[in-house]
Amino acid sequence: MKVHEQQKVLIIDDEQDVCFLFGRILRGRNLKTEYARNLAEAGAVLKGDPPEMIFLDNSLPDGQGIDFIPFLKKNFPGTRVIIVTANDSPWDKKKAMQQGADDFLAKPLSLEQVYRTLDMLTI
Repeated sequence: MKVHEQQKVLIIDDEQDVCFLFGRILRGRNLKTEYARNLAEAGAVLKGDPPEMIFLDNSLPDGQGIDFIPFLKKNFPGTRVIIVTANDSPWDKKKAMQQGADDFLAKPLSLEQVYRTLDMLTI
């Protein structure tokens, strides 16, 4: 990626307010955002230029985000995947990390959590 190009982040979440919140936070960091409301829509968005990072909700209308991680990691190995979920049980976190997630955030999110993840994953 050229230094002057704006990095892209895909937000996959069926809650419009979450997409809006992430979008504002990420644009504040000069990141380009795209949205998908379900896994099928995400698949279509990913056919273009892959993002550097994906914030992936776990509970989507057409499946579990955790189960989508292997597809993402196989087809877009350079893309960082962060699971975002209200169900933050130790079992869910362990499964997400085993599937290849780069981070795991529990809802409700704080600005500090999102910034920490962005800084940790060097985007």
